[in-house]
Amino acid sequence: MNIKDKSLVDVFKNKVDNSQKLVIVPHNNPDGDALGAALGLSNILRNMGKEAAVISPNEFPEFLNWMHGVNEVIIYDKNVKKSKKLIADSDLVIFVDFNALSRIKLMGQVFEKDTTYRIMVDHHPFPEANTADLQISVPEASSTCELLFHLLCEAGMRDDVSKEAAECIYAGIMTDTGSLSYNSSRPETYLIVADLLRMGIDKDRIHQMIFHNNSFDRMRLLGHALGTKMQRIEDNKAAFIALSQAELKQFNFKPGDTEGFVNQALWIEGVKLSALFTEKKDLVKISFRSRAGFPANTFSETYFNGGGHFNAAGGESRLSLDETVERFKVVLKEFCDANGF
Repeated sequence: MNIKDKSLVDVFKNKVDNSQKLVIVPHNNPDGDALGAALGLSNILRNMGKEAAVISPNEFPEFLNWMHGVNEVIIYDKNVKKSKKLIADSDLVIFVDFNALSRIKLMGQVFEKDTTYRIMVDHHPFPEANTADLQISVPEASSTCELLFHLLCEAGMRDDVSKEAAECIYAGIMTDTGSLSYNSSRPETYLIVADLLRMGIDKDRIHQMIFHNNSFDRMRLLGHALGTKMQRIEDNKAAFIALSQAELKQFNFKPGDTEGFVNQALWIEGVKLSALFTEKKDLVKISFRSRAGFPANTFSETYFNGGGHFNAAGGESRLSLDETVERFKVVLKEFCDANGF
């Protein structure tokens, strides 16, 4: 991994050393990488004797509830007044796992006015200018948690990483790489995982809590998605699942229940692109995963107001669920024909 401008590390360390009240913010609908980075960092800062509050824009999946410090996370959309006061009283704000204010939804309006110094630590490409005063962006990193650990080591703060913080960081790497099955071809990723293991984390327990701790309803929803809803587009080597609000309600959907569903279709021989369409109140959320050289991020950016990594991207549509799926079929053929897929 390469933080090209080493002066960024120096500024990061200086700002952290000279701050006492810090606020850490993950993106909306935080996943394992976002919450792992936020809680990993908050545990480290508290070990250093600092006050560190994690404010999440909204609720996070229940399978992350085992992380140390999770009970102290403040949910912005349920505690707006308290959240705004913590931000106003802080002397440093750190954004993790996002690079545009739009990724924190209504919280973004707070930071359009707030003047507290902000640091961004993120691994997504094409960060928006002025998201933070100090922007540490390394798209080559497998995850923000990997980047965070590397940054801490470069800043001479490795000894401040407790076992509890290491567990959160490991969880972020595992969830953002599908247990090292994608976005994880760099040797540096494995060296960091080895370092975390040396800190005494229980990797088997972490995997159990994240990947093998499903509710009965979630497993029934997965069965429905695979057995009834999954469709294949053979000519374009793709497969997709589309889930309506009614279907989610039928299976007592909770945040995080569809985590990993989009990866399932990539297990099918010949499939290069997998898509998951999830109907929300006012839009359709879309997740893409790809292999064999298909640029999921370019496809998402071109047609679905999204972006992300080469093999893992997201987008959205303001059309109905059925209209979104039909558009997907049309533009997928257009994209494949134009780019030789």
